Amino acid sequence: MDLSYTMQRVSLYKKLHLVYDFFLVRKIIAHWVTFFFYCIVIPFAIVIPELHLTKPIAIYLPATITILNAACTKRSFHLLVVWILFENVMSLHRTKAAIIGLLEANRANEWVVTEKLGNAAKQRQNVRVPKRKTCKIRERIHLLEIMMGVFMLQCALYDVIFGNDLFYVYLVLQALAFFVVGFGCVGTQVPD
Repeated sequence: MDLSYTMQRVSLYKKLHLVYDFFLVRKIIAHWVTFFFYCIVIPFAIVIPELHLTKPIAIYLPATITILNAACTKRSFHLLVVWILFENVMSLHRTKAAIIGLLEANRANEWVVTEKLGNAAKQRQNVRVPKRKTCKIRERIHLLEIMMGVFMLQCALYDVIFGNDLFYVYLVLQALAFFVVGFGCVGTQVPD
């Protein structure tokens, strides 16, 4: 089937809806909202006493977002809390990537979304691979995640000492998730 014929059959409304829904909302706004709410607004609401989050904003909105995210994960419902914590960590990277991409920075081409390790392993079987380099410790440490983890941990400690909210429970768990990623304990390390 000819692509130009197919494009003519799609209405302008559907094209604009695709651009709005998929690219703007799902790839830009959703990541920014997740990152700024879970990783910036909630911690700053603890440190700044004048900024008070009401129950609908602090509890019901995140619970609704979590339930909507969990609707498709019935088999792995027991991993929901861990999944949400690591999604918040990944929202940091997605927000950074979106900003770099939107500003057309020179680093826009450095973001590798997926690397097919299976195909690389098949190719390595055919080619004699030289001695494998070990992964250095500084390649596994990510300072941005460690700094966010320290920030969240400081906010949690402030909430334990001075606050009467129970946000420290969330903040300690989120800080641990940032530390796990920051110290390179997740993912696959492929030496060059």
